[in-house]
Amino acid sequence: MATTPKGPASYFPSIEAKYGRSIEEWKAVLRDAGSSAHKELVELLKSEHGFGHGHANALVQHHLHPEKWAAA
Repeated sequence: MATTPKGPASYFPSIEAKYGRSIEEWKAVLRDAGSSAHKELVELLKSEHGFGHGHANALVQHHLHPEKWAAA
């Protein structure tokens, strides 16, 4: 039985569907941005890629703190 994603990962299916790239592709965008500031990365996704605040926040949170969201 598949486990339902928790936290930011629960947004991933809708992020991929709405913004047309895989989560790994979006994480590459964040890595390439060269910043580790949460607010800056959220603003990048919103201003340059048309993300809504909730989707941008979830993706950045997961990107910056993968250890917090690792599968148990």
